Amino acid sequence: MHIIQEEIGLPQFSVTQVKKGDTSHAIFTIAPLPPGYGMTLGNGLRRVLLSSLPGAAVTSLRVSGVQHEYTAIKGVRESVLDISLNLKLLRLRKHSKDPEVLTLEAKGPKKVTAADIKASSDIEVLNPDLELFNLEKGASIEMQLTVEKGVGFVSAAERNKKQNEPGLIYIDAIYGPVIKVRFDVEAARVGQRTDLEKLTMDVQTNGSLTAEESVQFASQLLQSYFGYFASEKKVIEPEFIADFSRTVPEQVDDASHAPVKESYTPIEILNFSPRTLNALINAGVGSIEQLTKCTEATLSNFRGFGAKALDEVKKTLGERGLKLAEDSLEG
Repeated sequence: MHIIQEEIGLPQFSVTQVKKGDTSHAIFTIAPLPPGYGMTLGNGLRRVLLSSLPGAAVTSLRVSGVQHEYTAIKGVRESVLDISLNLKLLRLRKHSKDPEVLTLEAKGPKKVTAADIKASSDIEVLNPDLELFNLEKGASIEMQLTVEKGVGFVSAAERNKKQNEPGLIYIDAIYGPVIKVRFDVEAARVGQRTDLEKLTMDVQTNGSLTAEESVQFASQLLQSYFGYFASEKKVIEPEFIADFSRTVPEQVDDASHAPVKESYTPIEILNFSPRTLNALINAGVGSIEQLTKCTEATLSNFRGFGAKALDEVKKTLGERGLKLAEDSLEG
């Protein structure tokens, strides 16, 4: 972080669900930030959230007796084109990357919904009440849907050029799980400084990823790209890179009387690998201060934390003149 953060303190990050119990829609707030950082962080996260998150979508369908999307199906009120448009609204959560074919069979009279789709354990239909089409009395239909996991948007025309197959009707695939992202930058104040900023982000997803998971993925993706521009072995102008150990008050011995005031330096700035970082965060270790209080035995008991992760933690801390707590011999 920039040296300005030493003066104004670490940014405070909060997440608030718009509707209690709904993890797909949340408001994220981070402040205080140096001048200009609200727009820098907000715009970068917004672009990644809207363009680069993985999701699942129906990419093609095959209907018995139908050769193209302009065919009328006997006993079905909607055209194949209308059905294709409705399938674009289908919200899915897919756990693996491999394509999968789902089946849908129905007999009229009936209003066919997404709940009628026969899905495997690998796929969850998140909006089963979605109406797909209507069957009249005596009518029946057999349909196959191909579901794939991907990123961004792939048009039906593009897929048709590469995989032209008779009887297979391609659908525009909208993989992105994020429905809406909006961010605002407001003025913030710390002491006499009135030129600081507060970033507020409103993120809503289709439910296949929670709002928090989406922001976390976007942050990790940006971090992985920015890592190409930085060298861990060389620090440029170190006097202007924040070192929060310099801001620890001299009354360290009295810290036990005010535990709430303990400094909190996010472990994200240590640039651990995603696997190591996730294992630490899932175990409730979110700061460097908390990490240095852990022993090797404590870390080894964390889920998903192996010998390789332990070596990475010890090496990274050592480069900063820090180390893990000693194992107690008592007991």
